[in-house]
Amino acid sequence: MTDTLATPRARPSDWRDYFALMKPRVMSLVVFTAWTGLAAAPAAPNPLLAAAVILAIAVGAGAAGALNMAYDADIDAVMRRTCARPVPAGLVSRDEAATFGLVMSLFSVMTLGLAANALAAGLLAFTIFFYAVVYSMWLKRATPHNIVVGGLAGALPPAIAWAAATGTLGLDPLLLVLIIFMWTPPHFWALALYKAPDYEKAGVPMLPNVKGAKATRTQILIYSAILAPLGVAPAVTGLGGWLYAATSAGAGGVFLLLALRVARSRAGEAGETAADAADLYEVRKGDKAARDLFAFSILYLFLVFAALLAEHGFGLYAATPFGGGA
Repeated sequence: MTDTLATPRARPSDWRDYFALMKPRVMSLVVFTAWTGLAAAPAAPNPLLAAAVILAIAVGAGAAGALNMAYDADIDAVMRRTCARPVPAGLVSRDEAATFGLVMSLFSVMTLGLAANALAAGLLAFTIFFYAVVYSMWLKRATPHNIVVGGLAGALPPAIAWAAATGTLGLDPLLLVLIIFMWTPPHFWALALYKAPDYEKAGVPMLPNVKGAKATRTQILIYSAILAPLGVAPAVTGLGGWLYAATSAGAGGVFLLLALRVARSRAGEAGETAADAADLYEVRKGDKAARDLFAFSILYLFLVFAALLAEHGFGLYAATPFGGGA
């Protein structure tokens, strides 16, 4: 990759800059959902192998983040929310970020292949490729549905962990993938509603910039209406027990109510968005409904996966009448 950003280095780079390249917030979510998938799998590996699996998935997520930052440095440089990232800030060059990402990609896939099996390693390799190439290099700049299709990369970690534990896939891990996949659009579109000027300035065709705020609010409601019952589905298959059923139903209900509030609001309308705000949660009056949904969406995903983790990882599983055992 040619380093086209000629930003002088603000200071010598150190380990913190390379750690920031790995998108630690995103990586922590990947690790959490992967850990849940590993705990919920019917045949969990021994603790040492489990640690190796989680490490490999975490490094793979970080590798994808570094490759994304290397390619998106031009976009990140003009968005207030991302301009302080290591590459646009002049702390790490594009070439260094790309090399770092490639080396970590190889390490993570090889480690997972040795610690687990070829299926898990192949899924991890596909996830990194999909995020770094299909999403970052193509979808993100080409279509307002970038988040919908690109969300597959962020949805796969629980299935990767499940495959690492069992060597197979099935309905249950695919349900976990579908939950994250359907969660991604309303989560990011809620953010895009009140950050639309930032995306427009960078030339990223997010849905509010292309189809308008009203259409985006409608799409958020549609996806949320699908997500709410889908989130309860693991309790029907037996993967989730009573704790999961209650948590997912309650959280899904709140998610849907907040999405309905967004649909009835003026979030994202011209003159209402916080165009110059760098903080994720800084909004103007008309955008509070979108900000609230964005904030709760993070809690939603944590709650449903935490309930599943508590049941399978900490022995709190109690089967629902739909059947199934832990």
